[in-house]
Amino acid sequence: RQPIKGRHVSPAPFPEQWERNGNEGSQWSPALPDAMAAAVSSKAFLAPPKVAVAALPSPSSSPSPNSSVCFRSGAPLLARSVRRLLAAARPPISCSAVSVSAPVGGRELSAAPATGDVERKPTILVSEKLGEAGLEVLRGLADVDCAYGLSHEELCAKIPLCDALIVRSGTKVTREVFEAAKGRLKVVGRAGVGIDNVDLLAATEFGCLVVNAPTANTVAAAEHGIALLAAMARNVAQADASMKAGKWQRNKFVGVSLVGKTLAVMGFGKVGSEVARRAKGLGMHVIAHDPYAPADRARAIGVELVSFDEAISTSDFISLHMPLTPTTSKIFCDDTFARMKNGVRIINVARGGVIDEDALVRALDSGTVAQAALDVFTEEPPAKDSKLVQHPNVTVTPHLGASTVEAQEGVAIEIAEAVLGALKGELAATAVNAPMVPAQVLSELSPYVVLAEKLGRLAVQLVAGGSGIKGVKIVYESARDPEDLDTRILRAMITKGIIEPISSVFVNIVNADYAAKQRGLRISEERVPHDGSVDVPLDSIQVHLSNVESKFASAISDSGDVRVAGKVKDGIPHLTLVGSFSVDVSLERNIILCRQVDQPGMIGRVGNILGEANVNVNFMSVGRTGHRKQAIMAIGVDEEPDKETLQKIGEVPAIEEFVFLNL
Repeated sequence: RQPIKGRHVSPAPFPEQWERNGNEGSQWSPALPDAMAAAVSSKAFLAPPKVAVAALPSPSSSPSPNSSVCFRSGAPLLARSVRRLLAAARPPISCSAVSVSAPVGGRELSAAPATGDVERKPTILVSEKLGEAGLEVLRGLADVDCAYGLSHEELCAKIPLCDALIVRSGTKVTREVFEAAKGRLKVVGRAGVGIDNVDLLAATEFGCLVVNAPTANTVAAAEHGIALLAAMARNVAQADASMKAGKWQRNKFVGVSLVGKTLAVMGFGKVGSEVARRAKGLGMHVIAHDPYAPADRARAIGVELVSFDEAISTSDFISLHMPLTPTTSKIFCDDTFARMKNGVRIINVARGGVIDEDALVRALDSGTVAQAALDVFTEEPPAKDSKLVQHPNVTVTPHLGASTVEAQEGVAIEIAEAVLGALKGELAATAVNAPMVPAQVLSELSPYVVLAEKLGRLAVQLVAGGSGIKGVKIVYESARDPEDLDTRILRAMITKGIIEPISSVFVNIVNADYAAKQRGLRISEERVPHDGSVDVPLDSIQVHLSNVESKFASAISDSGDVRVAGKVKDGIPHLTLVGSFSVDVSLERNIILCRQVDQPGMIGRVGNILGEANVNVNFMSVGRTGHRKQAIMAIGVDEEPDKETLQKIGEVPAIEEFVFLNL
């Protein structure tokens, strides 16, 4: 132990002989403390291979910006290890340079002190296999630790030394992982689309941005859907298994032709539209159902948008490409299968949860569904004794939708660029969680943020299926000058409210415009002066959806738009306008809206129906156009009424229309 400018050199014990390392190219002998001390005291590193020195700060001294760490005999792996050890120390030790020295022909090598700060590269943990092209992008700007197959405990042990984590679908990034990171983890990248394996609430709470790679595997998923379609129609998997069992059964595996058959594409997003293009190339007649897809986009590729019932009842093949949301969960159930054409064939490369798998087995057994080809399942992997997987009329693959060389490389590059950009502080278009808003602005606007999302969510539920949303106008009424009112987060939350109920996209201030553009939404903002106090950010917010039909005609304003408006009262968001009807109801609960003839006893009749169904009513409000004329009754309920209860409400003679809004 020899002091050098107030610092100490601590010779760590070395093993008797180090194993040969392909990156090192040399073997190590025992290091002698005296030799180390002599070398350091003379500031020289000698060529003989028995000397290895690390210059570290002593426990009692503060780190120096000119400290350096030096290794003999070309040890990049050791250099990286020391960087990580220094960064992980508590308190962290800043080391401005780690230099590696190698003997050159017996010459003496001098270790010069570092002359300035060198920015520490971020450390990125890759916990599942990632394409080499993506790894190369990462290695150019970060230290990359590829550790595949980690247990949950091993992941929690590694994560405190990492600035970013990249996963696929197999790694569960739970609250425990974020807690173990102790604030260092800044970005989680999901190499793919689905983020079910990442705890978004915990990520947001711990200030960690989550990004995904939603575009690179679109074509691969569409191609796999077409592959399953053709393989199922011609019994390819079953015939292959038969031949490998030593059989020759030509007559057993007679298939069906695709030409002239009707294919219903359920969900007309990126993958669904690509499947439609390819199916038309096979000579199929293609229809599609997506209540929120623009009709002009479908027409551009020769596809007709139809209702859900028409799609399932008239098609020979059904290909599923819808997101898994509370609305679509198990949407294909016994009742749905019963309404299909007998002998229909189903393909699913989207989300397993949209099919009730037990119901599908029953439909296959009865012949209602002739065949199914599945790449996704409710539980993955499914049970080995799964009746669905083992069914002779089912073709299955283990979630291979994105499994092509090109897609894997594309996803790897996309997620690598997104993670590195986020680490540099750039706004990520594919971010899927917390809004990035200054704390002061967020604090002031927080009740309006809730109002904005509720209005967007309410407005989209008033749109009739199949009409497609194209234009959104947001009107802010405020006493403040435009430059004193930051509406970015309000616009983002309205976009979130409109898009999230009808898709699997997570929307925030980072990706709101991107998400809107992807769905063909044109969003405009207008500010209307208000004679009030500038201490109050906003008087009201209006949301207009243009060129759409409404399932609740009263929501249509005089200008022909679906229009809703709201205010914040005592910190609580309120709905104040539906179409041309003034109302005043809290947006804290689910709402039933009824248009009726204004007459006595209506509140009691509807209240009795809900009470008999054990549905708790927490408020009622009535807005009307005049005495004994048209009125809107808004009813706040704690529970969602069942179909029978809602039907009874609709059968009340004076009620002309009603709608249930899940907020």
